[in-house]
Amino acid sequence: MKKTIFYHDTDCGNVVYYANYLKYFEEARTLYMEEKGFSVPALLQRGLGFVVARQEVEYKYPVHYADVIDVSTKVLEISDIKIVFENIITNQNGRLCTKGKTTLVCVDKTGMPTPMGADVKTAMM
Repeated sequence: MKKTIFYHDTDCGNVVYYANYLKYFEEARTLYMEEKGFSVPALLQRGLGFVVARQEVEYKYPVHYADVIDVSTKVLEISDIKIVFENIITNQNGRLCTKGKTTLVCVDKTGMPTPMGADVKTAMM
């Protein structure tokens, strides 16, 4: 996913505010799932949701206003109820800026862990 950094993404030092990286990871994961054939609204209609159970972020190099970043997404691990995604953010020069690992747990309408279904699990691999 390509993204241009706007002024509202940055802090007073003209650097992307650290929490905004979580939004970029979320956007990239959502697009990844859609590319695999599963939209969030469609999954919710099936009674399935995904919640963040764990988040790790490594900040390697700053991203600034007007930079163009690439956010790549891949699945590191998957089970019946859990998906571990890795996100890598590089700048327009290909320099590694940020790495993240997000663990999502599949939950039902009551928020309890539930199997995501073989079709979802297979598509995400």
